[in-house]
Amino acid sequence: MAVDERAARRRRGLLWAGILAVAGLALLVVGLTIANGAVAWLEVVLAIALLVASYAVQRLARRETLYRRDEDR
Repeated sequence: MAVDERAARRRRGLLWAGILAVAGLALLVVGLTIANGAVAWLEVVLAIALLVASYAVQRLARRETLYRRDEDR
């Protein structure tokens, strides 16, 4: 895999991680401030799931470049 292709994949991964994080934080704010009852709990649980998914995507994107083979450098 070429270095440019790897960098582009990393940037896309980090972009998706950022989008998931922003969506998760927005849902968390709405769930904690505006929503009531079961809807609020559903939004908070979904927000936490999005934040965990964001962390996982970010970690995978960074790990791929950190542990690449020496021959690609």
